[in-house]
Amino acid sequence: MSPTVAGLLQVGVLMVALVAVYKPLGDYMARVFTGTKHLAVERAVYRVVRVNPDAEQRWPVYAAGVLGFSLVSIVVLYLLQRLQPLLPWDFGRGAVDPGIAFNTAVSFVANTNWQSYVPEAVMGHSVQMFGLTVQNFLSAGVGLAVAIALVRGFTRSTTDRLGNFWVDLTRGTVRILLPMAFVFAIVLIALGVVQSLRSGVAVTNPDGSSSTIALAPAASQETIKELGTNGGGIFNANSAHPFENPNGWTNLIEIFLLLVIPVCLTRTFGTLAGNRRQGYALLSVMGVLWGAMLAVIWWAEAHPNGPAALLAGGAMEGKEQRFGIPGSALFADSTTATSTGAVNAMHDSFSGLGGGGTILNMLFGEMTPGGVGTGLYSILVMAIIAVFLAGLMVGRTPEYLGKKLGRREITASAIAILAMPTVLLLGVGAAIMLPGTSEAMNNSGSHGFSEVLYAYTSASNNNGSAFAGITVTNGWFQSTLGICMLFGRLIPILAVLCLAGSLAAQRKVPATAGTLPTTGPLFATLLGGTVVLVAALTFVPALALGPIAEALA
Repeated sequence: MSPTVAGLLQVGVLMVALVAVYKPLGDYMARVFTGTKHLAVERAVYRVVRVNPDAEQRWPVYAAGVLGFSLVSIVVLYLLQRLQPLLPWDFGRGAVDPGIAFNTAVSFVANTNWQSYVPEAVMGHSVQMFGLTVQNFLSAGVGLAVAIALVRGFTRSTTDRLGNFWVDLTRGTVRILLPMAFVFAIVLIALGVVQSLRSGVAVTNPDGSSSTIALAPAASQETIKELGTNGGGIFNANSAHPFENPNGWTNLIEIFLLLVIPVCLTRTFGTLAGNRRQGYALLSVMGVLWGAMLAVIWWAEAHPNGPAALLAGGAMEGKEQRFGIPGSALFADSTTATSTGAVNAMHDSFSGLGGGGTILNMLFGEMTPGGVGTGLYSILVMAIIAVFLAGLMVGRTPEYLGKKLGRREITASAIAILAMPTVLLLGVGAAIMLPGTSEAMNNSGSHGFSEVLYAYTSASNNNGSAFAGITVTNGWFQSTLGICMLFGRLIPILAVLCLAGSLAAQRKVPATAGTLPTTGPLFATLLGGTVVLVAALTFVPALALGPIAEALA
C-alpha cells in the first residue's frame, strides 16, 4: 500500500469516527449545560467554593469569575513549581527556575501549554499530575464555559443573566472532560502508551555502558492533553515520543481526540439555538478550511525542494518513520487548527510552504475548528463580523439569530478579533529589533524570521507548538511570550462575555424577507471569506518575510 493511499485511509477513518460521535456527543453536551439537576460531586464542589449553583450571573460577574479563577490558578501553579523539592516524586529535580515557572503557569492556565523546558528533566510527577494535568482539565473547562455563555446570549431575551460560571466550569469538567479522558487513557495504555510513577528505567547499551530512559504517567496526561486541546507533552519530544504515541493507531486516536469536542460543539450550538442548520453552516466553514490546509501541508511535505529530500522521496527530516508524511501532515494540520500545539513531528523541519501552512492555521484565529470552547466562540464572533459586512453592503441593520448587531456588539467583536494580532505583531516586531534575538535563532534569513513569527503566533493564539530551532529560555522571551499568552486568552474572553451580555439583553426580532439567511452555502461562503480576508489583510506582510519567501527561494 502506498503512503498516499494509507494516508487517505487514515483521513477516511477519522472522518467516519467524527461523524459517528457528532450527534450523540453534541446533543449530550447541550443537555449538560441545560439540565437543572446537580450531581452529588458537583454539589460538594459548590459547597467548598461557597457558590449557590441556582443563582445566575450578569456578564461582569461571570467575567470576574473567569479572571479570578485564572489568576488564582496561575499563582497556585507557580508555587507548585517553585516548591517542587517539598513534594513527593520530585526525583531531586529541584525548584523550577522563576522565569520558567511564570511562563509555564501562564501557559497551562491559558490553555497554551508552551514549554520552554525539558519536562522529564525539570518537572517531577507531582507537578505534572497535580499542577499541569489539573490545568489541562480546568483551562479547557473555562473555554467551554465561555462558549456556552455566548450561546446563551443568542438564545435568551431581555435578561442580564448568562448562567453561572462555576456551574458551567464544574459541569464541563466533571461530565464531559473527565469521563472521556478516563476512557481514552485506558485505550491508550492498552495500545502501548506508558503509565508509570517511576522516574526511569536503567538499560544497558550495546557498547556496555548504561543509561536511564525516563518514565512518567504519560497516558493519563496524553488523553486530556489532546482532548482539552492543551498540547503540553510529559516528554520533551511530545507526541513524537514512542512512550506518548507509539504507533499509527495511537496517532489516529490522538488526532481524533483533539478534534472531537471542537467539532461536536457546532452540533451543541445548533441544538441550543433551536436550528441545527446554524451549527452545520459553522461546521462546513471549519471543515473546508481544515481540509484545504491539510492538502497544502501534505502536498508541500510530499513534494519538497532540495536534493536530499528529493532523493528520500519526501521531506522526512524531523518526522517519525512510523507515521510518515501523511500521518505527520494530518497531525500538524489538526494540532495547529485546534489550538492544541502537540506535535508528532518537528515543525521547524517542514518545508517553507508546509511550515507556513501550520502558521496560517493559527493566524486564522484558531477557529478551524479551534480549541475546546474557544473555537466555537471565535467563529461566532467572526460570523457577527461577516453579517455586519453583509449589512453594510445592502444598507440595513445586520441581524444574527434574531439579534440586532449595533455599535456595542460590533465593538466587542472587533476587540475579540484584534487582540491576538495586536499582541502578536508587537511581540514579533520588538523581538526582531533586539540584537539578542539573532543569537537565539538557529537559522538566519527567512526561516529564522519564521521561527520568531511562529513563537509569537503560537503564544498569542494559545496554541503552544513551536519551530523548535529558536531558543526562548532568556528573560525576554519568557516574559513577553507569557504576556502574549495571557492577553491573547483573557482579552477575547472579556470581549466575548461583554458581547454575550449585550445580546442577552435584547429582544429577539422576527426574520423578514430582508434578513440574511445564515444556514446556507451563501452565508458559509461569506463567513469563510471573512476568516481568510481578515487573516490576509493582517498577516500577509509578516508571512511574506518568512514562510512565503522561504517557499519561493
